[in-house]
Amino acid sequence: MDALSSLIDGFGTALTPTNLLFAFLGVLLGTAIGVLPGIGPAMTVALLLPLTRGLDVTTALIMFAGIYYGGMYGGSTTSILLNTPGESASVITALEGSKMARAGRASQALATAAIGSFVAGTLATLGLALLAPTVAELAIKVSPADMFAIMVLAFIAVTAVLGSSRVRGLASLGLGLAIGLIGIDKTSGQQRLTFGIPELADGIDIIVVAVGLFAVGEALWTAAHLRRRPVDVIPVGNPRMSRSDWGRSWKPWLRGTVIGFPFGAIPAGGAEIPTFLSYVTEKRLTKHPEEFGKGAIEGVAGPEATNNASAAGGMVPLLTLGIPTSATAAVMLAAIQGFGIQPGPRLLSSHPDLVWGLIASLFIGNTALLVLNLPLAPIWAKLLRIPRSYLYAGILFFASLGAYAANANVFDLFLLLIIGALGFMMRRYGLPLLPCIIAVILGPRAEEELRQALQISNGHVSGLLDPMSIVVFVIVALLLAWPIVRRLLPRRATESVLAEAAHEIEEAHEHTGLTTAVSVERHTERRAEVRVDRSDEPGAW
Repeated sequence: MDALSSLIDGFGTALTPTNLLFAFLGVLLGTAIGVLPGIGPAMTVALLLPLTRGLDVTTALIMFAGIYYGGMYGGSTTSILLNTPGESASVITALEGSKMARAGRASQALATAAIGSFVAGTLATLGLALLAPTVAELAIKVSPADMFAIMVLAFIAVTAVLGSSRVRGLASLGLGLAIGLIGIDKTSGQQRLTFGIPELADGIDIIVVAVGLFAVGEALWTAAHLRRRPVDVIPVGNPRMSRSDWGRSWKPWLRGTVIGFPFGAIPAGGAEIPTFLSYVTEKRLTKHPEEFGKGAIEGVAGPEATNNASAAGGMVPLLTLGIPTSATAAVMLAAIQGFGIQPGPRLLSSHPDLVWGLIASLFIGNTALLVLNLPLAPIWAKLLRIPRSYLYAGILFFASLGAYAANANVFDLFLLLIIGALGFMMRRYGLPLLPCIIAVILGPRAEEELRQALQISNGHVSGLLDPMSIVVFVIVALLLAWPIVRRLLPRRATESVLAEAAHEIEEAHEHTGLTTAVSVERHTERRAEVRVDRSDEPGAW
């Protein structure tokens, strides 16, 4: 009851004319930018981050939540109409959505994506409102050693589930930790990694890092691979669903919510895994298996609901622990920190109006998303015709303007270019961006928790071993040891799992127009290994 009464108070904050206006503005901007090809929600949020700088903190975060949800939905439009996933979590949506569009059912695909996003986002936000106070109360009892262990788990989890190489994930993590440690050490007062440059004494602004890695890095990458090809956008029509479409979609919406929310609440690297699980689940439970691979509406409804439920679930650790579970959540954490507020266990007690107003605005944003996107879908389709050369030139301009506006310092523009070049090279060599951005944000905080734990124990390592931290460290050890354990598993068990995963990945990338070569090799150790080569995919050389 306390959570519900606080949520009602939050609606009182979110429904003021100013906050309501900025919530709608955020959804509109987020969808308009997120719907453009090659721009995912993380890049959308990073690009529009400077727009919130001059606003009141509550109004800014409400607008930011609208941008967040709008950018999440925008990727489905490119997947369905252009057969081009804006992010990895939209690959599964493109698998069936593009087939529906080619069969003349683009409007139904967009409608089930929009309504599924609304249903899943609403239910998941309700779960957030009910769980957040409980998680915050438990988190207050967490010691510095436990918090350090949880952050280590977040670091290892995002490197373990992303990409085909843990070495690349760890390399990205190391780069992020190095960037996050630049500046003056708060404990000793010594400068670290500043190379005698006074402007680096205060560290690098997280806005510069986020915009550089996502916006500038992607713009440079696209410029290096720019191909002047006409964009074939499928007409949208009037987004209406028949009674049969409703009957086949409502169960996938609910199942997608159940699958996506818990995955978003744990540091498992975003919505890629749950959307894949949702697709497999719907493929096995459907009464129309012959339509899968040819445009099954369940294959759009389930993954899209899962994607948005995962986004709402990611707000639980973000607000209660200050730990992001996806790249978009990491950029959102940077926005909150930019106002001098540190998300964590005491955020609910120290800034209740802010938290509950933000949660209430998620309900409003979901509703605005549905109201705006159903009638405006044909307009979003026209935005897809913007030439990429113009599109990314504009992105570079607004990225530079936003980086300069953060501190009104010309030096930040040089840093933006350097970090953008780093983002380009990370894409060139297949290093995932998520471990890097999370390490930049959580690295200094993890160091602070580590030092506090060691100070409590007078520098003894046993200070890091509380009952809870031991359990977390065991989980970390299992994650690190899993590749070795997998090699020791029986050959049949290993091959069956990998063969199914290889088949699904190959089918997904084949239908999304990405060149994929998936091969299963048998080595002398009799283990199977899936090798995925995306030669035409954005983010691969």
